[in-house]
Amino acid sequence: MPITGVFFIPSNPNSSTILSTISERLHTVLSDEPIPVGRWALEHKLMRDTPSCLPASASQRPAQPRWMQFLSLSYYPFHGFVYASEADKSQFGHAAQVQPQPQAPGQPQSQSQAQAPGTAPAQPQPQQTQSTSGTGTSTNSGMIMTTIPLPSSATLFQHFVYACQPFWCHRHTHAVSGGMVYDIGDFRVRIGDVRQTQPVARVRGTVVEVEWRGPSLFDSLVLNHSVAETQGGDGEDDDSGIDVGLGSIEEEDVDAEFAATAGLIREFWGRLGVEGAREAILVPDVGKEVKERLRRWKAQLQEGKKDVGGRGDGEGNGQLLDEDPDPQAGVDIARQFMEIFRFNR
Repeated sequence: MPITGVFFIPSNPNSSTILSTISERLHTVLSDEPIPVGRWALEHKLMRDTPSCLPASASQRPAQPRWMQFLSLSYYPFHGFVYASEADKSQFGHAAQVQPQPQAPGQPQSQSQAQAPGTAPAQPQPQQTQSTSGTGTSTNSGMIMTTIPLPSSATLFQHFVYACQPFWCHRHTHAVSGGMVYDIGDFRVRIGDVRQTQPVARVRGTVVEVEWRGPSLFDSLVLNHSVAETQGGDGEDDDSGIDVGLGSIEEEDVDAEFAATAGLIREFWGRLGVEGAREAILVPDVGKEVKERLRRWKAQLQEGKKDVGGRGDGEGNGQLLDEDPDPQAGVDIARQFMEIFRFNR
């Protein structure tokens, strides 16, 4: 799973973008010569809830709006990305209150009801009640990322547009078409102009994705884990000379890997000398799937299970393994693009 960073440079509707300037600096400022390797495209659709459509008694606008975002990337052709706000658990009510049960005729009174006059009432025993809390979330961002087969992504979006408006409103659609891809040393750079296609067609700016393709701790783990399990080893086979090192890798090492690579990406971007860019690198929940896969590998290593290719049984949201080789591929870059393209709507 590559580590990337996304930079967006906005532009005025009546002025040209900075795309040509960035392309020129890629060829003149950097020591490594850019090698064109292809083109790329994306499409991003944003939906937001509209509580004002509810009756007056329930039209209190929540402190945080809820979002649903759809993203497709040409270099991840097997699946699309859906990023949705977690459910607001506070709307399901607060702690349940215990109501006194009516007494049927002839039944003995409860202890609190049978106190004689003039005596102190007995202390009631604490009763356990079930409650729902709206403060805790299972993610740092309050958003849930999932992938679905690419044709199903368009169908799901059309379903929400048809069945859920006006409670969910389609705010805008943005697209990059015909963007360029360059290999520059240990980096792969994708650049392109962002155009809003709905509700009004206009140019929004230029987006640049910088992907680190140099040495990576996680890529080494994937390679060694796959090789060791294909050979039937347990990850620590002295005879084979392969040391996967899963036991010595912690989640803090994953965070350190992302932080160090983010520094390399920022250094690369700084050499271009482009000002006024919005950055999305270490966004909330970045690396979440990497940590989950690391925990699963460790659990399987302790249980002696084999997981060829580093994949868990049933992983991939119901997709067959031969249809999508890696259903979680690209989730971090999707988070970064969606953070940029929300545009605080």
